[in-house]
Amino acid sequence: MQDLARQFLSDEDRSRIQSAVKEAERWTSGEIVPMVVSASYTYPMADVIFAAVLALPVAIGLAYGVGSRFWIGGQNLWLFIGFFALAFALFYGAARRWPALKRSFISRREMDEEVEEAAVTRFFTEGLYRTRDETGVLIFISVFERRVWVLADRGIDAKIEQGQWEEPVRIIVEGIRQRRQADAICEAVAYVGAVLREHFPIAPDDSNELRNLIVEE
Repeated sequence: MQDLARQFLSDEDRSRIQSAVKEAERWTSGEIVPMVVSASYTYPMADVIFAAVLALPVAIGLAYGVGSRFWIGGQNLWLFIGFFALAFALFYGAARRWPALKRSFISRREMDEEVEEAAVTRFFTEGLYRTRDETGVLIFISVFERRVWVLADRGIDAKIEQGQWEEPVRIIVEGIRQRRQADAICEAVAYVGAVLREHFPIAPDDSNELRNLIVEE
């Protein structure tokens, strides 16, 4: 899954997003940080379930076809075990190499919880809570799960309702579906910037305290 973030945005896309953040921050003391990660979690059990579910019928079919009689005698049992082990290893490797194969074996609830946890963790590890006026905003995008989470520091939460962040989430999710993720992120940044400008106008001594884009590859 490590390549998903790298493939998600081209170098030109990244430059455009950074420019959009700079433009938005020209008018506000808020700090906007779009962050793209390949996945919020590895979901190891999904690899195992995917491999087991597919390997079982394959092993049964091969054992039945190769064995002289199905489930009669110890020889066929060992054939089944051998075929199952081989098929399991192949499907497990496929799930690890092509993450999209195992997506249907992960519940929406699990993905939502993992993305939320990852967003909160990154908010603190990237120092968004350390800005001078407590005005950091993280736009967290997890490519594998196709989830977006917006987190704002407490200085912003005191003045802006959480419901206002549903719009940038919608913009980016829709943009990803249309394969225009860079445009969507730029639009979401502009929206967040407009909201922040109303409540947190630029200060004379304002400085850029955080990175304008983070991509974890």
